[in-house]
Amino acid sequence: MKGMRFHVTNFGCRSSQADGAAIKSLLSRNGMEEVADHKSAEFVILNTCTVTATADDELRQIVRRVNRENPEAQIVITGCYAQRAPQELIDLPGVSMVVGNSHKTKIAELLVAPYHGEVHVGDIFEAGEFLATPVEGAAGGRSRPNLKIQDGCPNRCSFCIIPYVRGNSRSARVEHVVAQVRDLSAAGYPEVVLTGINLGRWGREAGLRMRLADLIRILLNETDVQRLRLSSVEPMDWSDDLLHLMADSPRIAKHMHAPLQSGSDTVLRRMHRKYRPHHYVSRVRLARELMPDAGIGADVMTGFPGETDAEFEQTRALVEELPFTYLHIFPYSERPGTPAAEALDHVPWAKRKERGRVLKQLAVAKNEAFRRRMVGRTLSVVTLGNGEAMASNYITVELTSPRPGRNIYEIVAGSTTASGLREYCILPVLC
Repeated sequence: MKGMRFHVTNFGCRSSQADGAAIKSLLSRNGMEEVADHKSAEFVILNTCTVTATADDELRQIVRRVNRENPEAQIVITGCYAQRAPQELIDLPGVSMVVGNSHKTKIAELLVAPYHGEVHVGDIFEAGEFLATPVEGAAGGRSRPNLKIQDGCPNRCSFCIIPYVRGNSRSARVEHVVAQVRDLSAAGYPEVVLTGINLGRWGREAGLRMRLADLIRILLNETDVQRLRLSSVEPMDWSDDLLHLMADSPRIAKHMHAPLQSGSDTVLRRMHRKYRPHHYVSRVRLARELMPDAGIGADVMTGFPGETDAEFEQTRALVEELPFTYLHIFPYSERPGTPAAEALDHVPWAKRKERGRVLKQLAVAKNEAFRRRMVGRTLSVVTLGNGEAMASNYITVELTSPRPGRNIYEIVAGSTTASGLREYCILPVLC
């Protein structure tokens, strides 16, 4: 295994990206050499997503391409798709091994053993640990490394396959998270993004009995990290305590992402979501009251089984009412093994897409209005290393001149661009 070349390609969410970074570190520590392209690799590891049918289709296309362009490579498929449908994947041409999330922590030792045609998948609900991103592989050259502190999900939304491929909620220990954040800060990373499959559930299981806000207070008190950012947190976990803490600390990014999925009470009930529209509204309105310039985003699904025109209109009206600054919009995708996939009243794809188009138009208008409101404001930004920076409130800023290294700056926002803002000047220089 020592000296053998490997390449990792990641698909899907921030947690999957963090898993991929951990896999790279595991393999590097076992003497393998990472290469930048699958064409020169002896092992090609595909770290998969399976949240939609589109994600599955993309993975199969990539497998065919890798096999065509590098037929000598050993293709190893891991991640969520591997956990859900291992036999489907091992039968694809060129695939040598399938490693589910249940065995992902053992991937380095599995590659040492005879591997051709092997499937390594077990009961994910028996998993008591998860891949915690090693510090040395966390950032991948970025200024904003993702640090996964939670895995799994206790919810059972009727449309979602993720609990069945990620297992029960598990939390990284406090001391582990503190050590990781300290090391990242000492290594010069100005911002750390805390992420998880269901981040707001961090600390809830037996043995910890804490809340996410408790962990953040500890990180603020015991580390020197300049900025913490939270990735997606479910609506019911945006507590008053968490929102007040975010508003009061200049070291927490003013950025709230709370999945909505639907603005219709009846659709949310069919989805088995644990909140109602009025709960969601209360969380977003409190966030805007406490943080007038915060970025506020949501995931919205169109065409859930049985969604009527009237139910979609309830979603559209709620999106129009609330102060969102961006949206992630996607059509419902049938996932085998979920209750929603068995429904008889599926919405035609054309209607799902048309409803998505309506919401996207609304989202574009809201985002543009938000960015125009920021023109002339002072924003705290972290450099991204490509002539751009990310503002605390999740607006991309085009820099007017290079910035040395990774750092956080105060800038005055100039004009809007196609999708962000252009820097006018940097403080404390007079503008």
